[in-house]
Amino acid sequence: MKENISNLVKSNKTFLFMKGNKTKPMCGFSAQVVSALNAINVNFESFNILEDSEMRQQVKEYSNWPTYPQLYHNGKFIGGCDIVMEMQESGDLAETLK
Repeated sequence: MKENISNLVKSNKTFLFMKGNKTKPMCGFSAQVVSALNAINVNFESFNILEDSEMRQQVKEYSNWPTYPQLYHNGKFIGGCDIVMEMQESGDLAETLK
């Protein structure tokens, strides 16, 4: 399972583990991150953690981060909603993801 997670985050430049999907977020936090990424025109792929309870738990262990959404870029964990929103406000998000 951890190899599968690693493959997802490393084979996609920007990847989001979220509740729902990038066209239909299923929680406010996921919707905020999707909106932030769309606002800076970042192409990203996503995985709906609500569809796989084992994956949902394994991703938390993989990142050592307890909540969703979780954003990765170039195979590295960026953060959750609060961090992404802070980065968006400071302009760091666009700089980091471009």
